[in-house]
Order: sequence, then structure tokens, then C-alpha cells
Amino acid sequence: MNKAVNEAYQAAKERYAAIGVDTDAALAQLQEIPVSIHCWQGDDVGGFEVAEPGSSGGGIMATGNYPGRAGTPEELRADLAKALSLIPGKHRLNLHACYLESGGEFVDRDRIRPEHFKNWVEWAKSKGMGMDFNPTFFAHPKADSGFTLSSNDDGIRNFWIAHGKACRRISEYIGKELGSPCVMNIWIPDGFKDIPVDRNGARARLKASLDEMCAEKLDPKYHLDAVESKLFGLGSESCVIGSHEFYMGYAVKNNLLLCLDTGHFHPTEAVSDKISSVLQFLDEILLHVSRPVRWDSDHVVTYNEELLAIAQEIIRNKFQDRVHIGLDFFDASINRIAAWVIGSRNMLKALCAALLEPSAKLKRLENAGNYTSRLAILEEQKFFPLSGVWDYYCAQQGVPAGLDWLAEVEKYEKKVLNRRNG
Repeated sequence: MNKAVNEAYQAAKERYAAIGVDTDAALAQLQEIPVSIHCWQGDDVGGFEVAEPGSSGGGIMATGNYPGRAGTPEELRADLAKALSLIPGKHRLNLHACYLESGGEFVDRDRIRPEHFKNWVEWAKSKGMGMDFNPTFFAHPKADSGFTLSSNDDGIRNFWIAHGKACRRISEYIGKELGSPCVMNIWIPDGFKDIPVDRNGARARLKASLDEMCAEKLDPKYHLDAVESKLFGLGSESCVIGSHEFYMGYAVKNNLLLCLDTGHFHPTEAVSDKISSVLQFLDEILLHVSRPVRWDSDHVVTYNEELLAIAQEIIRNKFQDRVHIGLDFFDASINRIAAWVIGSRNMLKALCAALLEPSAKLKRLENAGNYTSRLAILEEQKFFPLSGVWDYYCAQQGVPAGLDWLAEVEKYEKKVLNRRNG
């Protein structure tokens, strides 16, 4: 290990020990927290369907034309492998249904099968990773109306129910093969652009569709259902059928995971504040961590106050085993591998910072009404040497510390990415 990194860590270790924090123990805990890293950053949410049935819709849009976008499953897996080599810890892969490999045959979404994802599962096995999965309810002719599971067209609604059922079987297969529960997240783009008259009818159809789609009981050792709400989207500015209230009620009633996406609420709402509320009523939840800029724009995750607050809420309450952390952003204006690395490392830095907090001591002060000492410690700790601990963790995990990872990405860009556009 680099001498300067080790010396900085020893100094930081002493500083944190003075407030009762064991940095070695904190890093051991950090190593056990996986982040589910989304495949779709690497190819701008394109997928690998043969004879692509439609352009992206339902609020899914990557902007930019940075060179090197992955165009095949092999390229995407190679890019993911490069990103993972620069991210400390063992993590998970999050895959969308549109990333199937069908051997050149067009397979519509109601007919996808586990064998179409075998290559992804074998790749994950080789990396020692678990996997999560998502039905793809957008970018398809049967989603052009803006309605899928809540459509008033029986044919369209039944098609998407069949897609959801197929995805649940694929998710179960993934969980069995990898020996880790696969979280399958359900998000649909359904909604009205202008003010509707019959919200209730659409929501009743959505409930009935979900009931039918999830009727088959699957073993939670292999498969977990999650439902994701949204405040608004392109084409659904006035009414999203799957609102927070709808899915909160549905998840509680059916004991499913509720997905809280950091970009799917009003700008004045904090997802960090919702975590302890929903976990009073649910066993587990899913997080989709992105960075909204005035709206759900899925920017690369930065190290900001809300990200740290989310990590603190998880760690302070020992929710690590009840909160599944996933990322959800896509930026085609910068190097896509760098986007993965920046976002993932920032999520882990926030968790690291939260683990370095003397939370038990702070809770005792708070419960005793000593808010002065609580505030003083929280403020003073903002200037503690977090970087000394973080760089040591990276070196310990065999990945570059500091900004050294960027040189690796630049080499990969020259050697691999630029040749894709030559």
C-alpha cells in the first residue's frame, strides 16, 4: 500500500477514535454493503432487442453523444467490468428486460424467457455478483399511448401483464442461479398529459393488473417484487397513475418492496426523510439513487447533502439489511464509464461518512435533550479527514485511490471506446 495513503489513514484513525469511532470496524461494515449498479448508463438505455420496436418514451431519454457507447452485450459487459475494477467492494448488477440476448431472433416482450439472460447470469457468476432485474414498460409500440398496465385496451393491458409475469420468472431464475434474492422493480410510464376526469378508473385497472401479474407466489429467497412511484413525467405532467400514495398502499397491503427514487418527488421533498417512515410498515425497501436537476433528469450522483442524509438514515438506524441500494442515472454527454465510477464511488463515500459518525453517542445526547453537544459534534465532524479513510479503503480493496482511477478510464477510452467510432 502507498506509504502516504497509509500514513493519512493512521492520522485519520486517531482523529476518529477521539470521538469514539473505530475506523477499521466502519470499513469492515462498508465492505458488506452492495450497491446495485445499473447497466443502462453504458448504452444510453438502448438495450439489445432485435428489430427494436420503438424509440425511447415514457420519460426515458439520455442526452449527449459522447463517443464509445456500448453497442453489443459483449461491449457493455466489458465496460461494466472496467467500471467495477475502479469501484471498491463487491456489488450487484441491475439489468433491464430490453437487454436480452435472443441470438438474432425477434422476441417480443411477452415471450422473453430465462434463457435470453443466461449470458448475463454467467457473467455475474464469474464476477461473484448478485443481480437485480426490471421489466421494460417503455420504448415499445404498445406503450405509445402512454398507458401499459392501466390501459383501457384489454389487448395492450394483457400484453404488459404477460411481460410482467415473464419477468418475474426471469427474476426467480436469476436469484436461484446466483444464490441471492433478485429485486425486480416495476415502473410504468402511465399517466395523463392534461387533467383527467377518471383517475380512479385508470388506478383500478393498474391495481387489477398488478394483482394478476403478481398472483403467483415466488420464494423470497430468490425473488422480491418492488413497485416504483413517480410525481410526474413527460406526457404525464398532470397525473401519474402509479403515484406515491398508490404504490405505498399497494406495497403495504401486499408486503412488497416500495422503491423510492430520489428523482421522483417534488424538489422540496427529501427521500432521506421517507426511509424511516415507510420502514415502520414495510419489511424492506428499494432505493433508486440519482440526482434530479429541477426535475427527474437522472444526473450522475454527486456527493451532496441529500446523498449523505440518505446514507446516514440507513446507517444510524442499522437499516443495511432492509434497504436495497440501487443507482439510476444515465448521461451520454460524458465518458459513460466515468459516470458509473463517479456515481458509485460517491454513494459509497456517503456510506463511509455515515459509518464514521458516532451515531450511538449522538442519539444519547439527543434523547437527553442535549441538542447543543449534538450540533457541535455534527458540525465539527464535517472537517474530519474522511478522505484519509476513503483512500485507505480503496487501496485495501485493490482499486485506485483519489483521482488515480481517472487515468485508467482515459487509457480505456483511447484503447477501446474510441475504436468503436472509428
